Amino acid sequence: MSLSQAQKKAFRSIGHHLDPVVTVSENGVSEGVMAELDRALTDHELIKIKLAVGDREIRRQVIEELAADARAEVIQIIGKMALFYRRNPKANPKLSNIQRFEAHHGRR
Repeated sequence: MSLSQAQKKAFRSIGHHLDPVVTVSENGVSEGVMAELDRALTDHELIKIKLAVGDREIRRQVIEELAADARAEVIQIIGKMALFYRRNPKANPKLSNIQRFEAHHGRR
């Protein structure tokens, strides 16, 4: 999945207003974290993740691992926050952050 720069810009704009829905602790990635990540991406398509990992390199590795395992695209990383996107063609319009905010933040 490859997004255009305009799509990424629109997603970053939407993501700015989101709260993190998944938190990865110092313990790393567990089955529970992966299950919650999958559920959140299926429901919301665009989510913010908080990584409570101190080391920058380890944090980067965890983000890449999460994105690969969840088949998601990393839109943005700022500090300990990462914005993930995975398209769901059957997304519920009331839950999807993309569909709820697209009228406010440009094109899809």
